[in-house]
Amino acid sequence: MRAGVPTFVAGLLGGTGVLLFLLAFGTDYWLLATETCGIFGRENDTLQTGEAETLTETRKELLTFHHEGFFWRCWFFGEGDVGTIWSFWYTSQAHPKFCMHGYLFPLPIALGPSPHPSYDTTAVFRGFWTAFITLAVAASLVGGFLLVCGVPFGSARFHKAGGGFLLAAGFLYLLLVFLFVLWKELAADLHKYILLERSEKCLDDVPVHVYYGWSFMFAAAGVPLVLLAGLLFYLVGRDIMKSLE
Repeated sequence: MRAGVPTFVAGLLGGTGVLLFLLAFGTDYWLLATETCGIFGRENDTLQTGEAETLTETRKELLTFHHEGFFWRCWFFGEGDVGTIWSFWYTSQAHPKFCMHGYLFPLPIALGPSPHPSYDTTAVFRGFWTAFITLAVAASLVGGFLLVCGVPFGSARFHKAGGGFLLAAGFLYLLLVFLFVLWKELAADLHKYILLERSEKCLDDVPVHVYYGWSFMFAAAGVPLVLLAGLLFYLVGRDIMKSLE
């Protein structure tokens, strides 16, 4: 029974951390951005017979909100100031909202020419990030499954194996959070990245405001919880093994 309290604490921490990891993986709010490129359209003004038809381009000053995660890259329109992360809260989003598949973006995609003329060389960077987040979620789920199966029976091997998988998941998420920060702060040209599909219609001086999103915060909060839980489970398993010798 000596392992009862540490196991309970580790289970509480690990369950919360894995839940945060799943939220970070399943929600598309790692990167948030706002810009005022606006919506472009054409108005036809037909002149008198014999005169050429003229086309004028109109620009509506609307704020465009972008949010992106592993699965989807979405945007919607609104009005007001540059916005904050609270403007991206689900109940605050204006409709309609438009989405496209987001993983591995900006690798060449179906929209427009391929490869895209504005192809971002940091795509390989994002590819590693995608691989790490997939491995981290898999490791956390395997570790949780082993612990659910082994803890009720006091299995030392299951404690140690589950703790090891949780430690691996924690370190992978720590690495991908670090990579995401490097990508956002140093590697990527975010002005070009956000306006990738409309760069030919946007002015060079269009301001782009970029924020860390809710998904990023979930992942960052889950890292210490899962690392501590994995360490506790591993130590409990080792203690059980020593007591059986």
